[in-house]
Amino acid sequence: MKPHLLNVSTNSVDSFSARRDIMPDINNRWHYHSALELIYVKKGRGTQFIGDSIKNFKDGDVVLLGSNLPHYWRFDPEFFDELGGETVEVYAIHFKEDFLGKDFLDLPENQEIKKVLLQSRQGIQLQGISKERIAGLMPLIIEATGTMRIIKILEVLTEIANCEEKNMLVSLGFKPNFLKNEKDRIQSIYNYTISNYKNKIELKEIAAVAKISPNSFCKFFKTKSRKTYTQFLNEIRVGQACKLLIENDLTVKEICYDCGFYNFTSFHKYFREITGKTPLKYQQAFSKQ
Repeated sequence: MKPHLLNVSTNSVDSFSARRDIMPDINNRWHYHSALELIYVKKGRGTQFIGDSIKNFKDGDVVLLGSNLPHYWRFDPEFFDELGGETVEVYAIHFKEDFLGKDFLDLPENQEIKKVLLQSRQGIQLQGISKERIAGLMPLIIEATGTMRIIKILEVLTEIANCEEKNMLVSLGFKPNFLKNEKDRIQSIYNYTISNYKNKIELKEIAAVAKISPNSFCKFFKTKSRKTYTQFLNEIRVGQACKLLIENDLTVKEICYDCGFYNFTSFHKYFREITGKTPLKYQQAFSKQ
């Protein structure tokens, strides 16, 4: 995959950057940067792409991303509606591994933090009470000045290190490929797929979007994403089905067809392969939570 290189701005006053975003299109593209990124989605929903991982994101999610790990948060259409649409509120912190000095992580007391920064290369999704604590700390970091900023971010990193409920998002074998001539291709594929997943997308159609031949497209996509385009498309469709099951406004059969599956048996098969549950079991599990 070819993400864009994003230069995260820093200045001589601050050792790391912290900001609050209220626009859904801020860095709304497949990109990467040398800084680590800690993101807290206070308000917002959509689909997150991190390395070779595709998941829905929602209010309250907290994720730590390692250096040069490509990612892309695509907000749902209702957040782009200028007339009465839903609002976005996202807190983001960017920092280099050595922002506290080149020898800081080598101190014996900081080995757990060093371990977390290594784990972040796979992307870390925080859960449980630690997620709530980090969500509470991030606005304070943005408001803080001077030494208090350093203290607060160390609190966050310590909380992540001590978190017992965290999920690695990216497979161990994932290796981003940053070939210059592929810089917009994967973004075009993502955008087109998300906009048209309800329809039957033919190979010729998506290959034309990528501006390569159908045979070249299959090889390109499998090499760069470690999955076939059909797998990718089904993950998008199942992700949308999960959201509709949670909203509980449609029957399972209605959701099947609304998400682009034309065969109820196939819907059950792919849903179970991707989530580990049947659609009904998934809905019941969420209701219990």
